[in-house]
Amino acid sequence: METIRKIYRIGNGPSSSHTMAPRKAALQFKEKHKGINNYRVTLYGSLAATGKGHFTDKAIIEALTPAKVEIIWKPEVFLTFHNNAMMFEALNDSGEVKDQWTIYSVGGGQLANETTHLTQENIYELSFITDILNYIEAKGMTYWEYVKQYEDDDIWDYLNEVWKVMQEAIERGVQNEGVIPGGLFLRRKAASYFVKASSYKASLQGRCLVIAYALATAEENAAGGKIVTAPTCGSSGVLPAVLYHLRKNHNFTDKNILRALASAALFGNVVKKNASISGAEVGCQGEIGTACSMAAVAANQLFGGSPQQIEYAAEMAMENHLGLTCDPIYGLVQIPCIERTAFAALRALDANLFAMMSDGKHIVSFDKVVKTMKLTGKDIPSLYKETALGGLALLR
Repeated sequence: METIRKIYRIGNGPSSSHTMAPRKAALQFKEKHKGINNYRVTLYGSLAATGKGHFTDKAIIEALTPAKVEIIWKPEVFLTFHNNAMMFEALNDSGEVKDQWTIYSVGGGQLANETTHLTQENIYELSFITDILNYIEAKGMTYWEYVKQYEDDDIWDYLNEVWKVMQEAIERGVQNEGVIPGGLFLRRKAASYFVKASSYKASLQGRCLVIAYALATAEENAAGGKIVTAPTCGSSGVLPAVLYHLRKNHNFTDKNILRALASAALFGNVVKKNASISGAEVGCQGEIGTACSMAAVAANQLFGGSPQQIEYAAEMAMENHLGLTCDPIYGLVQIPCIERTAFAALRALDANLFAMMSDGKHIVSFDKVVKTMKLTGKDIPSLYKETALGGLALLR
């Protein structure tokens, strides 16, 4: 598996696959073709179907500025490597193609194609939680110590920056008000939910605050604000909401939080390696399901869960999102995406509680439920996987 840095990518929303990755690809192509004044970019499949709602064209055009850019939309064409495909063409002043590059956005802001996919830098020896669990049990280690064993020494500095950006997104989000751009005229709710939470009894106040924190990041993301993929933009509100709540209300230290981030990313990495975190490939179960698992891992570790209990919490969080479709209205990361982050954050805390009450023993392993998620994703019709042609998208 690759470094956990690729699970936590810092950038602007609203979509890691539809905004962050296309912008990154455009900048790479521009760097290779300095002096070119004309580009043609063809978007295929899911990138074309929901690209306008995700500001894909805007991200590419801004990255290639000041050159002239023509965007071609081909939502009906799906290339075999991945549903999120784009072809960049560099044109001379006569309109002739000087070079072209086909690249794919494979989820979480990452780019790959037939060549780069095969040359990923794998730094972890094990890629299944069952194997990792057996290893750390034999060594008397924790999940975060396993991460520490393979990452560079500055991983903690990077995670500290990740945590800083996560907190800043929440703190902006609980203050910002108004309509989220995109055409749905959806008003932000985090600020009012944050205020309303104070009127509830202590037994409910914590859960109400978690909802407000999750909405805060999700709304910031939808408005194009700076966030951290965890593991994607669309699911970026889940893990920060849980961690922010626990930091504020249970007095965990920043060191505790960074270690929880490391363990959470390890589980996210396993999903990415053995299944997918791309909504275009497996539906929202791969995004919000993985985010919920990561948050459950973090919470359970913070509360002193054993490695077995942590694995159980992650398994339950994913299992209860199996089959979840990705069918945003207008292709925007707003409905149902924003509300889902709040419910997933609460579900992560519930999975943590359930696992803590157990001895960690259970029948279905995390690895098995991840495999099931992948198979389920393949069986979900494409119109329910980010194409905005079925499900809730029909309400537009």
